[in-house]
Amino acid sequence: MLTPAIHKTLNELTDMLVQLSDADYCYPCPDLSNATIGAHTRHIIELFQCLVQQYAGGVVNYDSRQRDFRVQTDRIFAQKSISAVLKTLDKPNKDLQLQQEIDGEALCIATNYHRELLYNLEHCIHHQALIKVAILQLQTVEVDENFGVARSTIEYRKQCAQ
Repeated sequence: MLTPAIHKTLNELTDMLVQLSDADYCYPCPDLSNATIGAHTRHIIELFQCLVQQYAGGVVNYDSRQRDFRVQTDRIFAQKSISAVLKTLDKPNKDLQLQQEIDGEALCIATNYHRELLYNLEHCIHHQALIKVAILQLQTVEVDENFGVARSTIEYRKQCAQ
């Protein structure tokens, strides 16, 4: 139920990346404080990577991600990274600890794998909405109207159309 939705969402991202030129992938978007599509894509991928890589240890800290500049600048490498993430998501649910530091205070919060998968899905959709802002300015890439739209919003729109 959850992993198919993640696969669908990340495959939508991959389909969009295929349409981009390298220049478009790395172009600073003024409406996004000069962030690039590549930077948002890297951020999405690296949070999924954190969850998968830290799963065995039982403690997830999204602040300790790689921040791999290659993912941000090489869209083919980003596509391969997405593919690698998709192959590693299917894991049993288990309890985890989420670690993060906020304003100098270390936090440790009980969570579980499925909750973190859901967080990553929603986080991915949020960043796809930002990516869509940059794509619409390019006017050379076709993107589905639901790209970057929350599942609940899509369902709500369907209900309103009936």
